[in-house]
Order: sequence, then structure tokens, then C-alpha cells
Amino acid sequence: MNDELTNTKNFLQAISDTIHFFIKNNVSSNWATLFQILAKFVVFAGLIYLVDLVVKVIINSIFKLLYDNNKYPVMKSIYVAKITNSFAHIIAVLFASFAVDSFFYGRHPKSFIFLERIIGLVIVFVVAGMLYRGLSAFRNYFTIKQDYYNIIALNAVSQSVKIFGIFVSSIVAISVIFGISGSAILGSLGAITAVLVLVFRDTILGFVTGIHVATSKNLKVGDWIGIPKYNLEGNIQDINLLTTKIQNFDKTISTIPTYDFLTTEIKNIQVMSESNTRRIKRSIIFNINSFKFLDDYTLNRLSKVNLIKHYLEVKKAEMVEERKVMENPELLINGRQLTNIGVFREYVFNYLKNNQHIDQEGTILVRQLENTPQGMPLEIYCFTNDSQWANYEDIQADIFDHLLVASKEFDLEVIQFAKIQ
Repeated sequence: MNDELTNTKNFLQAISDTIHFFIKNNVSSNWATLFQILAKFVVFAGLIYLVDLVVKVIINSIFKLLYDNNKYPVMKSIYVAKITNSFAHIIAVLFASFAVDSFFYGRHPKSFIFLERIIGLVIVFVVAGMLYRGLSAFRNYFTIKQDYYNIIALNAVSQSVKIFGIFVSSIVAISVIFGISGSAILGSLGAITAVLVLVFRDTILGFVTGIHVATSKNLKVGDWIGIPKYNLEGNIQDINLLTTKIQNFDKTISTIPTYDFLTTEIKNIQVMSESNTRRIKRSIIFNINSFKFLDDYTLNRLSKVNLIKHYLEVKKAEMVEERKVMENPELLINGRQLTNIGVFREYVFNYLKNNQHIDQEGTILVRQLENTPQGMPLEIYCFTNDSQWANYEDIQADIFDHLLVASKEFDLEVIQFAKIQ
């Protein structure tokens, strides 16, 4: 191995000497040194590029054989992230570090010192780029596996590492260029630690939030969410270290700080969408003055309504038995009576129970809410068995179209607007 390295070094030295003496013999002494340095630099750069190209072609050819094979997602992730290119770059700059001595040290020591520092700087950036691509490879792997929660965590970690990596790379680069000790630079930064923490506050909070979201598995990219604080509702397009991008249903894009996920109420509506059910929670407000007891004529008329026919028959039979032993049975207020709002409430419940678009396994409620100055709200609470937005709106509209018209059969008055005091 040592013999091979020695032979390579001698070969490079021979190339350098050939260039040196060729220019010395053919260029005037005033310009010879400049042309020697330039020529050697061009040949030196060409050799580095050639090494990089050869290594890149060999490695990529091997990985490309496995690129389309889903049995090897790790290989595919590495290839797509172009880590192989970074590996070729590292081999090339290591070759440059090895070859620079043969080309420049003997006859051009100042150029050697300059190039040595430049090569050191390039090594820093190449290693940083390889680490960056390594994080991209991890993300590609989890994307192939469709593990979206780990992708969120990886986004938070990778972007934090990128920022930290830029910071460290900058310190190393300054150390390499100016020959300053890295510990001296870090020591001088210690005095402004509080300022750095303040500057990177959002970054730190975003990192913590990304880890929290990934481990709790409450949210992921693609989820349909609502944020009451910002009056937003839409699908998550991207969650990164500092911001989260949400596409609203009007096709606009909203961006919020990622750390808001730790302190703000977030409604994940995706769960409802995945279960293919969606809640209906809406009220009809009735004029209380239209409420009344049902007399025999109205009872007989409503008994022909199929949805409440059996209910009314049972109730009428109970009331007849009760009135047999009651004083003054001719007065409606005496004893138990049916009201138009009560019978309508039963009608609405049976209507929902017989509606093919309502999820019969879910909660179905028809309830009176607290009276308001405008009237009494009758709330319908149930779930549709179709969560698609357009279908949901059609189902909800059909239900309330029917109920608003049907209420007239019960002599109920719907409030159309609030009275101005």
C-alpha cells in the first residue's frame, strides 16, 4: 500500500516537474512563475474533477441497479438523496489533499499554503453537504414507508441539525481560513449566549413542537384541521421547523408558527373524514307563541302521518285511560296532553332514524335549547354517513328543507330574523 502511494506521489511530482520545466523553457522569466502556478492549478483541478467523475460514475452505476427495486428502500433513499455524489466529492478532495504537496510544495510554498487552506475549507463544506443529504435520505426512506409522523419528527430534527451544522461549519471554516483556534471563537461567543438563545427562540420551540407532534401522532401532513384562534380550516401542506403551511378551502395558503401547536387549540377533522361520518349540529328557532296543546281534530289529522302514527296511537290510548277517572276531562289543560312542538320533536327524531343518509350507529338527538329573546331553538344533532363536503352539504340542506316545510303541518311558526329591540 505504501509503495502504491509512493508511486502515485512520484507520478504526480513528474507531472508537476514536466509543467514546470516546459513553461520555464518557453516563457520569459518575468511571467514564468505566474504561468507555472496557473498551469499547475488547471491540471490539478482537472485531476480532481476526473477523480470525482470516475468515482461518481462507478458508485451511481451500482446504486442505480437497485433504484427501482422497492425491496431495497434504503438503497433507493440513498440514491435519490445523492449521498453517492457527496461520497465521490470526499474521495476527490482527499485526493486533492494528498496531491497538493506534489504539485506545489516544493517550488511554490505560498501557493501550497493557500491551496491547503482552500482544500480544508472545501472538505468542511463537502462533509456538511453529505450530512445534509444524509438527513434527506432518512426523509426519503420514511416517505417510501409512508410513515408521516416520523417525517414530522425528522423535519424538526433535520432543520435543527442544519442550523446547528451551518453554525459549526462556519466556525470551522473561519478556523481553517484564518488559522484561528475553534475554541477561541467559541469562547468569544459565550458572552453572547443569551442573545443567541433569543435569536433562536422560534427554532428551539419549533424543534420541541415537531418532536411533540410526531410522538403524540395528533397531526400529520395532509390532515384536515381547524384553528379557531386564526379562523382557519384547511389541509396541512407542510410542517417545518419554523412555520406550518395550510391550504384553505378557498385555495389560499395560510402560514402559522409551528410552535403554536403547543399552545393553541387545534381541531383535527381528519378523523371524522377517515371514519366517513360528519356531524350535523344546527337549530331551527320557533316562535314560542305558536306552541299549543293538540285537540282531537289536530290529533286525528296528524295520526295519518306515517312517521308518528304509532306514537300518536299509543299516546292517545294512554290519555283516554287516564281521562276515564279524571274530573273535568273536557278541559285540555287537565291531565297529560300532547303539544305540537313535542309531537314535531318526535317526528323529527323518527325522520332522522329513517333517513338513509344518517349514520344510525352514531348519536341522534333532537333537543330543546334554552329559550332566547328570539324564540326557542330546536337543535338537530346527528352524523351523516358521507363525509365528502359537497355530499354533506346536500344531505344537511335536504333535511332542513324538509323540516322547515313540515313544521307548518304542526302549526309551528319559524323565526326568520331576530327582532330589533
